[in-house]
Amino acid sequence: MNICRYFLCFAAFSFIGWAYETVYYTIQQRRFVNSGFLSTCFCPIYGIGAMLDLILLGWIENSFLLFVAGMFVTGSLEYFVSYLLERLFHQRWWDYTGWPLNINGRVCIFGVTAFGLFTVALIKVLFPFTMGIINNMGILSVYIMSAAVAFVMIADTIKTIKDMDTSKLWYVEKQSEIFSNIKTGEESGVVRRIKDALKR
Repeated sequence: MNICRYFLCFAAFSFIGWAYETVYYTIQQRRFVNSGFLSTCFCPIYGIGAMLDLILLGWIENSFLLFVAGMFVTGSLEYFVSYLLERLFHQRWWDYTGWPLNINGRVCIFGVTAFGLFTVALIKVLFPFTMGIINNMGILSVYIMSAAVAFVMIADTIKTIKDMDTSKLWYVEKQSEIFSNIKTGEESGVVRRIKDALKR
């Protein structure tokens, strides 16, 4: 039963990660972007990162140390998954090329800083809150929901790998152009819109 409860936590954080990325890219590109490896509303790397944080860093009480350790753990995971996906599918699911302080375009200072903050929020607030809700669910509800979510994730993973369509990653190239254009002195449409808004 505990495994099912933790699995639901994993699913919840995978959904939160998907929502975060989808909102970010949708605002950036000014059109809906269904972000992530899968087609449904789950981004497993966030769930994996959250569970790694809980397992490896859950004992840390100092928020600053938790922030720094979270940057390292989640940044390492992001780099590894980026490398693995590119080796397996010859395509990047995110690209920080041109962004300040990036490492091979796989991680950057903005990303690991955000993930460090998320780690603190996760361990101090989100996990206790989420687990509290799940613990209040009946055993049967936990089993049924776990089975349903697992089925969706497994089916989506199989379908995604079988019918791999990298055309959905059009937004990756576009978002990597933003800081590249700034670096070369050229302004992207997004940057121009921000500047125009500030002038008003």
